[in-house]
Amino acid sequence: MAQTTTETWHAIPSSIGTIYQRDYEVYAPDMRRLYENAKRDQWNVSRDIDWSAPVDPDRGVFHDGLIDAYGSPYWERLDVKQRRELNLEFSAWRLSQLLHGESGAMIACSQLVQMVPTTDSKFFMTTQVVDEARHAEVLARYIKEKLGNKVYPITTNLKSLFDQLIGSSKWYIKTIGLQLVAETLAVSLFRMLAESAQDPLLSVICRKILSDESRHMGFSVLSLPEQIQELSETERHEVEDFTKEALRLVMSGQFPRAAYEAVGFNKSEVDGIERYRQEVAKGTEQAMFRQLFRRDMHQQVVANMDKVGLLNDRIKSHLSDLGFDPNADGRGYNQSAAAAG
Repeated sequence: MAQTTTETWHAIPSSIGTIYQRDYEVYAPDMRRLYENAKRDQWNVSRDIDWSAPVDPDRGVFHDGLIDAYGSPYWERLDVKQRRELNLEFSAWRLSQLLHGESGAMIACSQLVQMVPTTDSKFFMTTQVVDEARHAEVLARYIKEKLGNKVYPITTNLKSLFDQLIGSSKWYIKTIGLQLVAETLAVSLFRMLAESAQDPLLSVICRKILSDESRHMGFSVLSLPEQIQELSETERHEVEDFTKEALRLVMSGQFPRAAYEAVGFNKSEVDGIERYRQEVAKGTEQAMFRQLFRRDMHQQVVANMDKVGLLNDRIKSHLSDLGFDPNADGRGYNQSAAAAG
């Protein structure tokens, strides 16, 4: 696979207020403990990953069941070599989106260091900047060294989400979009990849990333409840509407059309694969690990909304519109919107 030629940067207008906090007492012991854990658990991409381990192209990178065409007539007509080629392209596409997300999170977190009001929060957020940089580094290196350095362009929806996050002037909007929405998706996806990836090296990398991501979600649970309580009705509606939009963006627009085109599928065929994916997502034949991913993500979103004080009737209605069951205990979700993901 050769390096793609595409736009690699864009400017985002932003205006953020910086709080220069000079009170160094510990007012939030739980937040300071999260900071201590972050310092304790740092890992080094160059030292702690065995980059000499080869990727076996005959085995593939992602589990074939994660590929949208898997099980369809389009998949059945491919020979073994073509299936392996599609596996590599699909894996490069998906990892590229995760790479772009980690890079965007790094920028948003660097802003949050300035914006969050307390020293405890600032200390922790500096560790998340380092975490996100490390995640971007490890994914970029994996794509470069193991997948032929093919970085796919960022999807329109992911770009829109991070444009809004990075452009926002409110720290709690950034935190909700990043830690409650984007990180929840990332945790569920990295967990699924760690358990199902065909490449052992990728499994190791995903587990390393997961060890950091759980702390990031912890920041939102510790920092947001008091702020949410203090919001006016207008501000709260703004938060709720943004949360719905952020969830919509991460749950849709993630179809890897470019990966299918790269292995020779024409537009009509790719459209057919997309329709097949939508039908499979509505039915019961969906691969088990994909079902578990959906359940894991939906359950975690609802649980975290509840923990920070966002799970009122209005946000429950928003969640229902997106296919979540806000009153469920995580054992299921509304299949009607599953195809959007």
